[in-house]
Amino acid sequence: MQTTNIFSFHGGIHPPENKAQSLTLPLGHPSLPKELILPLSQHIGQSSRPLVNQGEQVLKGQAVAINNGFLSSFLHAPTSGTITAIEERVIAHPSGLSDLCIVIEPDGNDCWTERKPLDDWRRISKTDVLSYLAEMGIVGMGGAGFPTQVKLQGAHKHPLTHFIINAAECEPYITADDMLIREKAEQLVLGIEVLQHLVEADQVIIGIEDNKPQAIAALNNALAQHNNTIQVAVVPTKYPSGGEKQLIQLLTGKEVPSGQHPADIGILCQNVGTCVAVHDSIYLGQPLITRFTTLTGDALKAPQNVEVLLGTPVKHLLDYAQATHKKISRLVMGGPMMGFTLNSIDAPIVKTSNCILAASKKELPAPAPEQACIRCGMCEQACPASLLPQQLLWFSKSQEFEKAEHYNLFDCIECGACSYVCPSSIPLVQYYRHTKSSIREAREAAVKSDLAKQRFEARKARQEAEAAEKEAKRLARQKTSTQKTEGKATETKKATPAAETKTAIPDESKKLKVDIALAKNKLKKLQKQLVEAQENEHVEEINHLQLQVTEQEKTLSLLEQQLEKMATTPAEKSTKAAPAPVNEELKKAKIDVALIGAKLKKAQKQLAESPDDNELKANVRELEKGLAQAQSLLDRLTSSTAAQKADTPQKASSKPTVNDDLKKAKIDLAIAKAAVKKVEKALKKAEELKAPESGTLRQQLQEAQQRADSLEKALSNPQTQSPATEATKSNASTDESAAQKEQIKKQKIASAMAKAAINKLKKRLAAEPDQAESIQQEIAAAEKRQQEADALLAQLTQSQDTM
Repeated sequence: MQTTNIFSFHGGIHPPENKAQSLTLPLGHPSLPKELILPLSQHIGQSSRPLVNQGEQVLKGQAVAINNGFLSSFLHAPTSGTITAIEERVIAHPSGLSDLCIVIEPDGNDCWTERKPLDDWRRISKTDVLSYLAEMGIVGMGGAGFPTQVKLQGAHKHPLTHFIINAAECEPYITADDMLIREKAEQLVLGIEVLQHLVEADQVIIGIEDNKPQAIAALNNALAQHNNTIQVAVVPTKYPSGGEKQLIQLLTGKEVPSGQHPADIGILCQNVGTCVAVHDSIYLGQPLITRFTTLTGDALKAPQNVEVLLGTPVKHLLDYAQATHKKISRLVMGGPMMGFTLNSIDAPIVKTSNCILAASKKELPAPAPEQACIRCGMCEQACPASLLPQQLLWFSKSQEFEKAEHYNLFDCIECGACSYVCPSSIPLVQYYRHTKSSIREAREAAVKSDLAKQRFEARKARQEAEAAEKEAKRLARQKTSTQKTEGKATETKKATPAAETKTAIPDESKKLKVDIALAKNKLKKLQKQLVEAQENEHVEEINHLQLQVTEQEKTLSLLEQQLEKMATTPAEKSTKAAPAPVNEELKKAKIDVALIGAKLKKAQKQLAESPDDNELKANVRELEKGLAQAQSLLDRLTSSTAAQKADTPQKASSKPTVNDDLKKAKIDLAIAKAAVKKVEKALKKAEELKAPESGTLRQQLQEAQQRADSLEKALSNPQTQSPATEATKSNASTDESAAQKEQIKKQKIASAMAKAAINKLKKRLAAEPDQAESIQQEIAAAEKRQQEADALLAQLTQSQDTM
């Protein structure tokens, strides 16, 4: 036996121990109860899965439930008897709820099943030993019932420097481990040797408080008979020195970092009860079916420690300890600091039940009413985890869960030291438990939400894949059908070509008519949206909708042309020329001119309202410069496109072609003249305001006038008229008239929008008389825009009449 250095930890308290009353009598062995109740959840993790059915006969030590997951455990029959029920029964839990239990009626024979000790545990693989311990149902008997084999497997991932056996038993009233060491010190040492063989730690230390002199003596005698390196460390009595992290700090001086486990720093802890259970399973082939439990409290005439079968009802133990039921104020499972109140005496003993405290009203009086925190700081001084209980209380009350986690709420071991010293009688531990529960629920909800999202996305992807597969099959069937139809059509065409033509054309014509109707409907919707956007003066939306309207008009025009071509004979179709390719650069230049023009219009309006704003003036100059450059590029591309069309030889056709250049030239001329009038009005307004932009506007007016003159000259030039037959001129005139009508239609829409804007401003003037001056200026500007639109409309109407 060796000794080790003792360190200290922060905080801690010294409540009355009250351990002597349960050590006056020797270890007791209660008789068999009428029934044994075995809850399927005697450990952390998922409940065990039953292996037996109602009415089945079982033997002592026979497995009645198997582990049902990684953190689950086996369950065995504590005695021989009959399975009378597998049903919901009250269990030992703070909630007082029921859970699924296996109920055994003992037959009194106490007949064992075949036991198979693991005599060659030193020679077989460690994995096999761990599997054997799992089948024996060994779990941690000093805490939450963590499966021992899982804890040992986790330790293999880290090289261990210390293997600590926890014999401190710091909780008041509890003496179960003390009695266990006195009675089974030899078995304890042998169990430690088995575990040390599995974990291979550098040092093995038994930590025990100095208030257990008889247990320390028994332990030293047992260690003296074995040639090993197990050390006994006697630590001062202080609550909660039996906490895992606190005992580690006492014996090694190391602190377990927040959010980590002892194994992460090379340390593993086990309870003395677990070590004895390992000995019984390895050397005796006996599963975990009994445990040492303390029966204590003023309401018991014979307080003592007992070795009790798992599943024994608490009522049976109270009767064995001669309890005065009228005197029992609170029945607690566990100690007064970390235990919980039992709501029923029918609850059974489980693998983690180390104490039954039948306390009188004097022994455990009702807690005093909670008062306001006086910020004395005593809770911080008592906290063994070096937390800030007062701050955590505020976060818990205000439900600031993220801040509570940031202040290491989950490092709280719920020892109750803070509540014990609180002068305001604040139940701090209850607040912390509630907050932890809320955080766990939020995490579980988040995980469920993520899983639901993944399932939804997977379902959506699966549906899309199925739809794509169906579409592929449909296209394959259509292709096969088309090929068959074409083969038959070829044979039929040789015999009756005229009949095929008459049959095919109506179907295509019908489809085109439907497409044209849909395109017209979509165009109307876009034009309506455009009018609304112009009324609300949303520049970006106006530009976007104008582009959509333009594209939709082109689509509609193309469909109408196809429908018109459908009316011709197949012979005429074969001689038609292919449509001219779209000039993407010209298209982009037009869009740029429209966008810059809209932005310039908005900036000029803002400048008119704030003529002294230098930033707006600079913005207007930049936009004017950009508009001039964009317009210049558009003119060059327009002239280049016209020249290319003039140089391209026209293919012979049985149907006269339309003179698109002439139509486009007339539209461009109308737009140019409108731009001249617009610049003239802007120049006139600038001269009235004596704005510095007058010179720029004069230059723009000159450029716009030159552009209009050049377009008018090009239009009057006979060379721009393509040589064609009289039928060609007639058709060209018809198409030009249609284009002119379309332009008039657009201008009518613009005029209507201007009128709507004026009406809207007048309504606003009536509703906001305090803004009359600014609104009247806006009305004047809107009326000018309407006049410009009406003038351009009149010019286009006059031009149509002269055609």
